[in-house]
Amino acid sequence: SHRLFAFCAACLLFWFVKVCVCLSGVTLHEEHIELLSEEYKQLKREVEGKTLQEGTLHFTGGALKPGFGFPSFSGIARLTWLVELFGELSVSAATLEEDPANSYSKMTAKLRTSDSRSLTWIEERQPGLPRAKNINFQFDSGALTQIPPAPRGSVGLFMQDLIHFSAKLAGQVSPEELQRERVRVLHCLELAGKIQELCQG
Repeated sequence: SHRLFAFCAACLLFWFVKVCVCLSGVTLHEEHIELLSEEYKQLKREVEGKTLQEGTLHFTGGALKPGFGFPSFSGIARLTWLVELFGELSVSAATLEEDPANSYSKMTAKLRTSDSRSLTWIEERQPGLPRAKNINFQFDSGALTQIPPAPRGSVGLFMQDLIHFSAKLAGQVSPEELQRERVRVLHCLELAGKIQELCQG
């Protein structure tokens, strides 16, 4: 059928792009893929309808290999989380601490929501640091200090990504949703660029 053909074509194109990206040595950051995770979906449900007072998202992980870019870009998936959870953001300050001898880096970005609530985003990396996302979101109704446990999804992340990709090719995603995705991606890239500028300025 037409749908099966479109899906198979999407599979081939999807993996062709992946292979080309790997061979070219360019890192492909699929910032939207973490929005498909059960972890994020559960957090989204917990946050929905609550009024933020202030919050922090602190990511830790091992050192990145050269070529992964500035932390605000290599960690853009976490920035995307914040934008999706709390709406349009602005950058008020940003700093970068580095200790090259120990492969240590810590980027701290101060963000503000459209209603002037404060958010802090931290990306901290060093060999041996456990990969973790630590949150502390203060709401008018109380605090959320742990990402809620989520059940394992029946469909893997990359398969969800492939299905989403094939739906776009088949014209099954509405123009409104595509435009919303473009706006979000451009907004996150703009924020990441501003953070880098402040850190290096």
